[in-house]
Amino acid sequence: MLLALCWPLALIMLVMFPLVWLVLLPFRIVGLTLEVVIKFIGAVLMFPFRVLGMK
Repeated sequence: MLLALCWPLALIMLVMFPLVWLVLLPFRIVGLTLEVVIKFIGAVLMFPFRVLGMK
């Protein structure tokens, strides 16, 4: 009974998972880029304090 109900769902997931991954990929790239930019800005702003030895 369970096999009869679940195999279509499993086939749908096998097809949909790569498609969903491809759709979400640009958002992951944008998130990674924003994270790097924010860390870079923080490092630039903190650089004078690190040079002067302040914490």
